[in-house]
Amino acid sequence: MKPEFKVGLSAELAETSTEAQGVRHLGEGVPAFYSTPAMIALMERTSIELLKPYLEGGEGSVGVKVNIKHFASTEIGAKVRAKSTLQAINDRRCVFAVEAFNEKGKIGEGTHERTIITVKKFAGQP
Repeated sequence: MKPEFKVGLSAELAETSTEAQGVRHLGEGVPAFYSTPAMIALMERTSIELLKPYLEGGEGSVGVKVNIKHFASTEIGAKVRAKSTLQAINDRRCVFAVEAFNEKGKIGEGTHERTIITVKKFAGQP
């Protein structure tokens, strides 16, 4: 990791929710809503984008933990925005505070942890 990677850095990503990201298990006649896995994926992507500029050559990251609350629904077609803020660095482990918002307000929050890896070593290559 580059030395300028410091606690407090943050990044945001936004997307428009799609049918493919919708909850489908509620039955016929119930409209689809943005799913929890889709929200978590956006939070993870935001954390990855925050981390990327600070990785050294040959480094990558893998997610190792999520602790997320999803507490408000979002209709398909609505814009969703995630924010990730670096909360802690412990050796190669990074903890991010993550939040998600729709056009009405906050829809989710929690923490996400990623570990910095050497890609070749992780892939079992010399």
